[in-house]
Amino acid sequence: MSKADVLFVNMCKDILENGYSSEGQIVRAKWEDGTPAHTIKRFGVVNRYNLQEEFPALTLRPTAIKSAFDELLWIWQRKSNRISDLNSHIWDEWADEQGTIGKAYGYQLGKKYKFAQGVMDQVDNVIWQLKNTPYSRRILTNIFNFDDLTEMNLEPCAYSMTFNVTGNKLNAVLNQRSQDILAANNWNVVQYSILVHMMAQVCGFEAGEFVHVIADAHIYDRHVPVIKELIERPQFPAPTFSLNPEIKDFYQFTVDDIKIEDYQKNPQIKNIPIAV
Repeated sequence: MSKADVLFVNMCKDILENGYSSEGQIVRAKWEDGTPAHTIKRFGVVNRYNLQEEFPALTLRPTAIKSAFDELLWIWQRKSNRISDLNSHIWDEWADEQGTIGKAYGYQLGKKYKFAQGVMDQVDNVIWQLKNTPYSRRILTNIFNFDDLTEMNLEPCAYSMTFNVTGNKLNAVLNQRSQDILAANNWNVVQYSILVHMMAQVCGFEAGEFVHVIADAHIYDRHVPVIKELIERPQFPAPTFSLNPEIKDFYQFTVDDIKIEDYQKNPQIKNIPIAV
């Protein structure tokens, strides 16, 4: 069975059984009908995924892996904040009159800084360090830029990646300040697992462990029945994942360069309410 499913089920049960409810508090998020969107949360959730063992896609319901990868490329490879550069519409509600999400996500990764080895952006710095100083403990990105927060249409949720090489394996930690578990958990897990595979391939390593740290892991009140249904579903073995081995340049990857095989999964859950 998929180990990602087991982690997800255990996390959800822990939130539902031991979480803290925001009922009675003033909350920012609302449902489309204007009702406050309350949550049950757990603070400081840490999930570890061994990418040597499996690709951590849920089988409890399908994850749109190629769409998730396309968003990752939009942020990390294209370093774009323009929604027209994205092949889905998931960012449309945060777009301004210029069709951008402001100085958020890809914009931050595309900003150039003066590093010891020259002027470059954060992504190029990670690649340079992994190729030239792979055992450094300073290989990371951070897009929570306080100078630009007021010009971001959405402050970043997943904001920092720290890369660490152990032997011939590339490991990484994703720090996330907040996560809607039903809507985004496996989406982000899949995205950043692929990123570890990409960085490992172009820098001469094997993908090792991906660690996901969530400060505020929450389930919205109207999602509770969906989560309860989801975690009782049958579980299947994880799918097989591979990257096109011919790609050695990070900026040459496309959505067509990932292959997902034997992805057995339960049906999608439709008409999930979205808190905004």
